[in-house]
Amino acid sequence: MNTLKKIASCALWTGATGLFLLNSAWAALPIEHWTQTSGAQVYLVQSPAIPMVDVQIDFDAGERRDPATQAGLASVAASMVSHGVLAGSGPDEPALDENALGEAWADLGASFSAGAGNDRMSFALRSLTYPDLLGRAVQLAARQLAQPAFPVDIWQRERSSLQSALKEANTRPGTLAGRAFAQAVYGSHPYGYEMTETTLAKIEVADMQALYRQAITPCRAKVTVVGAVSKVQADSLVKQLLSKLPVDEKAGCAPLPAVPEVLPLSAASEQRIAFDSAQAHVLIGQPGFKRDDPDYFALTVGNYILGGGGFVSRLTHEVREKRGLTYSVSSGFAPGQHAGAFTIGLQTRPDQADEAVKVVREVLSNFVSQGPTQAELQAAKANLVGGFALLIDSNRKLLGNVANIAWNNLPLNYLDTWTRQIDKVTVADIQAAFARKLQPDRMVTVVLGGR
Repeated sequence: MNTLKKIASCALWTGATGLFLLNSAWAALPIEHWTQTSGAQVYLVQSPAIPMVDVQIDFDAGERRDPATQAGLASVAASMVSHGVLAGSGPDEPALDENALGEAWADLGASFSAGAGNDRMSFALRSLTYPDLLGRAVQLAARQLAQPAFPVDIWQRERSSLQSALKEANTRPGTLAGRAFAQAVYGSHPYGYEMTETTLAKIEVADMQALYRQAITPCRAKVTVVGAVSKVQADSLVKQLLSKLPVDEKAGCAPLPAVPEVLPLSAASEQRIAFDSAQAHVLIGQPGFKRDDPDYFALTVGNYILGGGGFVSRLTHEVREKRGLTYSVSSGFAPGQHAGAFTIGLQTRPDQADEAVKVVREVLSNFVSQGPTQAELQAAKANLVGGFALLIDSNRKLLGNVANIAWNNLPLNYLDTWTRQIDKVTVADIQAAFARKLQPDRMVTVVLGGR
């Protein structure tokens, strides 16, 4: 490894493991926000402690926009960008295959990746900020963002690999239980779509290119920057990153088609799925809430008490400690642009599944109707507030949190006020929020395992 690579590797590892650690003297996390002439929105946190910068670019091109018959389109398109084969655009920017692009990033000691979730497609750049490195890293990232080649031969190779992975996943009880649960909770909503061998077979390179043309454009970008750069430097960096993306002057930035909301459940449903396994997989839940819901903090604290706090949660106490029905049980919300699922999950012996379901339902019903005790509330607050620093103790973690603020249009002082918002939650707030959001008598129950 040459000296340049050694310096880059050392600095990037240091940044990843926490030199952004907050201390009690840090009173605020100032987030600067502006909109470029292209329409791209930029969010910046200056972090001069180490010569490094992390960038995340988000577009409304997540899996919720996949056609039902091509579930997985956004995910595989992002994966193909990550694999990295660049189309050439002239003698100064020749085409690069996978090996050449990988070597180019290694020489810079930098990285670029892409991925897709339910709501967004995201691209991430990490680089040192030394002038002789950063400019070249941004230039290469701009090419990879705007000039993915989507080679047919590589797609055929990747699709074959994915087909094999799907076949293997379909032998796992967790996969089958999760699929049945998602379909029952979400119905026809895209959040319930799942890539299968059938949908994968219908995805072609032309479909990825069409998705890219429609959604990956500067005016739709939300860009988060965390690192040792000034506002002027960040603005220039973002402009260069997006400079090669095509712009449709005629269409402008017309709104993308609306995605319907997740419908509430009208009645309870239960599925018992036979599967020869030592453990039964149990999932209970319903649609939850959207990320911008005003009940967010009350639901976050309440869920920590109910089942999100690990071994200190009420579900663990009742199901594991008092009755020995499972090793672990948890609950959680998955809020997004639409109402993500509320889920309680556990594994137990097949002959104990009925009792476990009964106990979980009783605990949940009591919690929704009565809320937590004051002692449970105080313990939850202490744990959540005490652990807050660990949520933002590195550039990469902070980047994710600021990108979350940008994507969900949260207040710019959201991180500064987070602990105060948690601290002011009351027992009455939790009880009211859970009563509004959850209907224990109309939930989905999936039990997979046993005969």
